[in-house]
Amino acid sequence: MTRTRKRSRRDDSEPTNAGDTSPDDAAPQPSTTIHAAESPPAAANGDASPRRGRGRPKKSSKRKDRVAEPMSPESERRLTRQQQAAEQNGHVNSSVGPGPEWETVVRVVPAMDAVVKVFCVHTDPNFSLPWQRKRQYSSSSSGFIIGGRRVLTNAHSVEHHTQVKLKKRGSDTKYLATVLAIGTECDIALLTVNDDEFWEGVTPVEFGDLPALQDAVTVVGYPIGGDTISVTSGVVSRIEVLSYVHATTELLGLQIDAAINSGNSGGPAFNDKGKCVGIAFQSLKHDDAENIGYVIPTPVIKHFIGDYEKNGVYTGFPVLGIEWQKMENPDLRVAMGMASDQKGVRVRRIEPTAPESEVLKSSDILLSFDGVKIANDGTIPFRDGERIGFSYLVSQKYTGDKALVKVLRDSKVLEFKIKLQPHKRLIPAHINGKPPSYYIVAGFVFSAVSVPYLRSEYGKDYEYEAPVKLLDRHMHAMAESPDEQLVVISQVLVADINIGYEDIVNTQVITFNGKPVKNLKSLANMVESCKDEYLKFELEYQQVVVVKTETAKAATLDILAMHCIPSAMSDDLKP
Repeated sequence: MTRTRKRSRRDDSEPTNAGDTSPDDAAPQPSTTIHAAESPPAAANGDASPRRGRGRPKKSSKRKDRVAEPMSPESERRLTRQQQAAEQNGHVNSSVGPGPEWETVVRVVPAMDAVVKVFCVHTDPNFSLPWQRKRQYSSSSSGFIIGGRRVLTNAHSVEHHTQVKLKKRGSDTKYLATVLAIGTECDIALLTVNDDEFWEGVTPVEFGDLPALQDAVTVVGYPIGGDTISVTSGVVSRIEVLSYVHATTELLGLQIDAAINSGNSGGPAFNDKGKCVGIAFQSLKHDDAENIGYVIPTPVIKHFIGDYEKNGVYTGFPVLGIEWQKMENPDLRVAMGMASDQKGVRVRRIEPTAPESEVLKSSDILLSFDGVKIANDGTIPFRDGERIGFSYLVSQKYTGDKALVKVLRDSKVLEFKIKLQPHKRLIPAHINGKPPSYYIVAGFVFSAVSVPYLRSEYGKDYEYEAPVKLLDRHMHAMAESPDEQLVVISQVLVADINIGYEDIVNTQVITFNGKPVKNLKSLANMVESCKDEYLKFELEYQQVVVVKTETAKAATLDILAMHCIPSAMSDDLKP
């Protein structure tokens, strides 16, 4: 199984030979035109022929008193070529003369000047000890300036941020930034800077259209291997709906063969006209793959910006809320009552919390979405000679938008208007920057399961290391209500009252005193208001935990003091 990785980097990582192409080595593109440094002028000694003697020529002691003499014909021809090159690239200087003896300072097109370096201090939540946070760390990544005094970068570059600073190319000043919005599904974040000085002399990046296969792209950013800006070039090798690692969602993405290394996250990808066609955000690391990087394309970027401008906050990408099955088998199509000219996919399950659960049914055949016909393999036409998953159509909608779906049910074609909403997961992919929820009684630490929780407990390979029961719920279970959570006993803080229960770890709580546990808040309310003699928790695999109510609540205070825990519950659970 191949895995992709996010491409931001921590400052404390050791520098390695990342193989980046420096600006002077990169293939020249109109968007990143870089002039070669001028050669020093010929020696002003009146002798145009080269020295034939061996060793270095002696320095003249009368250097300050020398008078500039006419240039040789060879020097004049070289200077004429330099003037012509400057005129072709838009850098005309009416007073061009012999360059200085040191390397001439070069300038690039304004698009590159809009690329900034992002410095972030992160303070991640501690899911093992949810009443505190982990030790802070620093990372650096890339970003770029767009219109409206705003900066785009990756969401994972500023996740759980404590402080964000930006530095422009060629500047020695870091400016404090404010995070306006973080899009977890699309891995994009929107920043701004209040200091007017930051915006002086910068031309915002302009967006281009979705590129075609084999179109040239140039990725600009600040990857590992150095502190200055880096440019890598390649072509678009694939366009499809792909998995976004940061959010475990699937959206349109570009695959390119340009190198995307740690620190490139958030940097723009330019086409050959100097227009931004995407944001670098992850790459593929596999023994059988080389130079496979991924870019967030402009349709996803514009959706994120439009969502923020429309609602004032980021609301997310809506989903259709169904699981579907391909209808490629001819016998299956006949059995489902499909005509020979009908194509579509079969609805397997519908999320109970989704609006379409009121109109769609299992075994409906989804024929089209907003008038676009769906093939038996779940694809739709996409530009000339290409096909893409029909979820692309859904991702183009905004939260609250309506869509027209056509289904086949009992050999009859029906049409429904469906309101689209974001995905409600039983085990959410993110906690959206909030601290984790917890509740403690008698030393039992209750928590709500999320993907960051699983990753914290079992590492980045949690899909292989986590208990089968939790993985099954993560992969296949659907929330029955919008506020449903998967509650577990994450650990037991050992005390006399919980003798014999010390080995309970990450075990789901099914009921409390015979009542189903809907979420962590309802469990905390039931325990706090309990007047029964015993607290009885029924766990998965028919395991039972029983403690005396009065003793448990008295012991809780001592356990909190022992472990320096400020409160028995997180702030979001308090009445």
